[in-house]
Amino acid sequence: MTDFRTYDASTAPSASKPLLEKAKAAYGFVPNLLGTMAEAPAILEGYMTLSGIFDKTDFSETERQIILMTNNRLNGCEYCMAAHTSISQMAKVPADIIEALRTNTPIADAKLEALRTFAGVINERRGWPSDAEIEAFLAAGYTRQHVLEVILGTSLKVMSNYTNHIAQTEIDKAFAPNAWSADQANAA
Repeated sequence: MTDFRTYDASTAPSASKPLLEKAKAAYGFVPNLLGTMAEAPAILEGYMTLSGIFDKTDFSETERQIILMTNNRLNGCEYCMAAHTSISQMAKVPADIIEALRTNTPIADAKLEALRTFAGVINERRGWPSDAEIEAFLAAGYTRQHVLEVILGTSLKVMSNYTNHIAQTEIDKAFAPNAWSADQANAA
């Protein structure tokens, strides 16, 4: 196994230091994902920038977390499932939605379930949804803009999930109470 270092704002490569300082100001600590990404300042900047852009989409916070957590689950990212469970809780995403995302069970709200399903299709089919799948998503009340914004969220998760897979990023203490494993989703 290749070891990857987890940096903080004082030990990071110079181009990553201001980004980690910004993260620390926002979260009160530097999440290990960002400390690991600091090895390559470009991915750290890209991830943080894309995350800010994703926040500007037409999706609500709950809808954004549905996209992100669906991708985390499908990609088997234990770090991001724990982190986004915590983020969702802080954002007041309903507990039943968080549980459905963690266990791969349907969301009771039909429109939100259509989003969860479509986000899964985009991930699993590598961006090749059928016309019928797109039409079902649109019929649930979403737009063509939303179709493309699901791709944006999926792209964000490729960056973080793949980094965590390769670096085997340690889950931060702040996220540890929400630890998750793929077995939880497969047991449902």
